Amino acid sequence: MIKKLLYKIFLIAILIFNVSKADIIKKIQVNGNDRISDQTVILFSGLNLGDSISENDLNEAIKKLYETSFFDSISISFNNDFLIINLKENPLIQTIEIQGIKKKSLVEAIKKFLIQKEKSSFVKNRVQFDQNRIVNALRTNGYYFSKVSTKIKNNENNTVDIIYQVELGNKALIKNIKFVGNKIFKDNKLRKVIASEEAKFWKFLSNKKNVDIERFKLDENLLKNFYKNSGYYNVKINSSFAQVVEDKEFEIIFNIDAGNKYLFNNLELNIPDDYNKEDFEIIENILVNLRTKPYSLNRIEDILDEVEKIALNNNYEFVSASYKEDIIENNKIDLSISLIDTEKFYVDKINIYGNYITSERVVRNQFLSDEGDPFNEILVNKSFNNIKSLNIFKEVKTNIETNENKLTKVINVTVEEKPTGEIFAGAGTGTSGSSLSFGISENNYSGEGIKLGSNFSITEQSLTGSIYLNEPNYKNSNRSFIRSLERSENDNMSSYGYKTDKTGFSFGTSYEQYRDIFFSPTVESSYEDISTNSLASASKKKQQGSYLDLILDYDIVLNKLNQNFNPTDGYKFAFTQELPIYSEDYTIVNRISYSKFFETNNNLVFSFNFFTAAANSLSNEDARITKRIFIPTRKLRGFESGKIGPKDGGDYIGGNYGTALNLITTLPDFLAEVQNLDVSLFFDAANVWGVDYSSNIDENSKIRSATGVAIDWFTPIGPLSLSYAFPITKNSTDVTEQIRFNIGTTF
Repeated sequence: MIKKLLYKIFLIAILIFNVSKADIIKKIQVNGNDRISDQTVILFSGLNLGDSISENDLNEAIKKLYETSFFDSISISFNNDFLIINLKENPLIQTIEIQGIKKKSLVEAIKKFLIQKEKSSFVKNRVQFDQNRIVNALRTNGYYFSKVSTKIKNNENNTVDIIYQVELGNKALIKNIKFVGNKIFKDNKLRKVIASEEAKFWKFLSNKKNVDIERFKLDENLLKNFYKNSGYYNVKINSSFAQVVEDKEFEIIFNIDAGNKYLFNNLELNIPDDYNKEDFEIIENILVNLRTKPYSLNRIEDILDEVEKIALNNNYEFVSASYKEDIIENNKIDLSISLIDTEKFYVDKINIYGNYITSERVVRNQFLSDEGDPFNEILVNKSFNNIKSLNIFKEVKTNIETNENKLTKVINVTVEEKPTGEIFAGAGTGTSGSSLSFGISENNYSGEGIKLGSNFSITEQSLTGSIYLNEPNYKNSNRSFIRSLERSENDNMSSYGYKTDKTGFSFGTSYEQYRDIFFSPTVESSYEDISTNSLASASKKKQQGSYLDLILDYDIVLNKLNQNFNPTDGYKFAFTQELPIYSEDYTIVNRISYSKFFETNNNLVFSFNFFTAAANSLSNEDARITKRIFIPTRKLRGFESGKIGPKDGGDYIGGNYGTALNLITTLPDFLAEVQNLDVSLFFDAANVWGVDYSSNIDENSKIRSATGVAIDWFTPIGPLSLSYAFPITKNSTDVTEQIRFNIGTTF
């Protein structure tokens, strides 16, 4: 006991002795500082007058001063209570220059990646870091073989200029794109899913042929969504990487494991007890109809969209939605969707950052909640998706700050701008002739989210051009406002003896009126001139002259397809009508189309398509030649385009009525080893009849039909569509065409 007491007394004595011997700072002197004041240096060091100090404290102070990046060398001495800090300041960066790159936007983008900035302190060991960052930034933009060197210019006023000398070299190109593994689908279909494309010498406009890491990530997401929407719930894109094939070309390989195909099994909706079940009957019906159908992300998103509408319309303000998926028997999925009441928070503020070009109004218009509104998680998440779907930002980051005391939330959205302009061109040739197209578009005109563009196309008989302006959310109405100017010329003098010139403008809107029902009214004013020569029939010569039209054209579309690209399930119905408000002949045109798709368990897709149209004059005049009905080329194979139906002399004049039926089935396992080839079987039937201007002309009303095989082939020079048809029924005046093909490419 006595020994322990003596030991404690000894330790306390040592502690008291050390404290009494500790050094106290009574004076501080700073040497070598020019731009930075003594007080600031002392503040950065963490040392103060009156502090007791040790060797560790001095080392820590040196460390803190180096962390500021303001100083090149630092030493601290302490003698007789006097602390001396000796410094040598780093030079100030006066300018940062990037040489060898002409594109200003690329230079500015690279400067954002740099650690060191103009008017900041120069740190020599950071130069190599920034040089590596420039290399990585250039690789992101496709310049994989660039070289970067650095030159430091010392100025007299303790400043430096940093000069990065860049040898860009050529952009790295995509030589081949390969899909390997358990991919189920052929390469030909998967190429249409991704954004990247192989480089060809004629693709001088497209930047999708360049190696771009960010685009490869987009390709992965596109492939994953495609597979998941096709039922492959557990798909894995194991790798997408580039390997050098030749000096400046890469091979991109997507390694895919599709896994099993899953079907929806049991689907249920869970709602709080105090919710009205009748409000959710629509969702219950959707869930019943989805049972046994292939799993699809799009279908789940449609359900969540419907939940959002119900929540909005029935004032379920404080609610969130989640869903749970459980795998059953390795090929079925139970889906449980739950609505949960959340705490009653309100939106305090919405902050938008990073929109240096885009108007803040464009981003705010995508929000379904406003400042002061109840915080509804469903509506907020939907708002975030709306911003991303604008497709005018490279990246959209979001975060939500919660104030528990005030029961409020602050929504922060940070966007990164990206180029939104595009130039495109394409060319094609086939049995129906050759064509050339060209266009320019801007998806964020004046930073207002407005789409401005032009399209031009040339064929052997026609020249068309248009300029359009589309405001997607006109005056916060959730409706687009579209205006366009159009000009077209169709020269059929040498073949049919007539030519048409048409100039006009139009304005209209498009929006979803009800669930999956879209309404698109347009008012069009046009001036059309028809001229003829000696080859024209008497009826066409009679219609020679000028026509002024004011037309109300509207579309009503019911879209129940599971997806617009490569649909495999559902149907689509469309009705179009052209109503003459003022016209020389008052021709009214009606069109109806219907498409139905069905997929089997072995990925065969069957489709049924029906089309009918009618053109009749409301006055005593004949339906104008440019208003008469011709069967679209794609709806009747086995016959030359426009060369069936009523015939006036040697002239096929079209009819007052037309109808077509198409039955198609894909053959995904046929020639499975040929990855760039898709094959399908078809049966087409159609008829054109009705001659309003003469009872002496034979209407030639007869069902024309053909069956055959269609090929979609990705060739080295572009996609080729080819059909080989066997006419079954025809009229003696019809012109048949067994082989039809079209090959085209973009530049």
